[in-house]
Amino acid sequence: MTYRKSFLIFSGILVLLLTLFSTQTLAAFPDKPVNYLLAFDPGGESDITARLQQKALEDVLGVKVIISYKTGGGGASGWSELVRSKPDGYTIAGHNLPHIILQPLQRGNAGYQTEQLQNIYFFESTPNILAVRKDSPFKTVKDLVEYARKNPEAVTIGGSGSFTANHLGTLEFQKITGTKLTYIPFSGSGTALPALLGSNVTALMTYTTMGASYKDQVRILAVAAEKRSPALPDVPTFKELGYDYVEGAYRGVAAPPGTPPEVIKALEKAFDKVMHNPQVIKKMNELAFDIEYIGAEESRKLVEQRTKYYKEMLEELGLVKK
Repeated sequence: MTYRKSFLIFSGILVLLLTLFSTQTLAAFPDKPVNYLLAFDPGGESDITARLQQKALEDVLGVKVIISYKTGGGGASGWSELVRSKPDGYTIAGHNLPHIILQPLQRGNAGYQTEQLQNIYFFESTPNILAVRKDSPFKTVKDLVEYARKNPEAVTIGGSGSFTANHLGTLEFQKITGTKLTYIPFSGSGTALPALLGSNVTALMTYTTMGASYKDQVRILAVAAEKRSPALPDVPTFKELGYDYVEGAYRGVAAPPGTPPEVIKALEKAFDKVMHNPQVIKKMNELAFDIEYIGAEESRKLVEQRTKYYKEMLEELGLVKK
């Protein structure tokens, strides 16, 4: 046998073995627990959603799903950890729009880049709401705006993180109302709400989900959506009140950069099954989440579209990182 024939046979056997090994490895995914990393504190929307998904996701994947937390930086600490994780599908993280776009755009060095987060699925959206305590002297948006105009920076608005939907929403609202507000970031909406109830902030820019869960304790002045929320039918939209203001968050899940396409596909199918689970749907509707069914490729396109939109918005607000 010639050297060339020996080399070709050896190469063919090597390729076959590698293919078989790769196929077996992917076919076995997952064969151990999956770590579902959250970038915000317990009690917020990301945590509530993950807890709702956990049992159904375990049933679909056939392995344990362990929820863990890495908080800080309005989510940046958790997403920085995700991009440093092994790209094998066993570490995934809940992620949010506009957060994962705004932070790298504005900060420059957020510890991660938007394109590093490998999208698996976007499963929900929640519009912003403006809420005050039940005993607040502000009965309407107009009341709060008139006071804020007369008392610049005296009105404190709490929200989840910096350069997030709540933060950007406060800046947008400030601009269209001609007011100067003071935004106070918290490590998640779950910690922002107690600050409002404890009179540490004047109001909250939070989400419909928080409003629906705590409507007996807060007064919701308006919702930042095109139409009223089914869970909050008595709350007007900002547009109804004459303010051209629509803002909120998308939430989904992502994997580290370099995760194999086959693994992404397996996780995408798993989350799609979970989000079509009747029990999950029922609970999500009760909690005022707007359910989305946006797969990996559609998620990538959504991020691209929103990146362009938010770049233009940051320029308008004078917040582009130089």
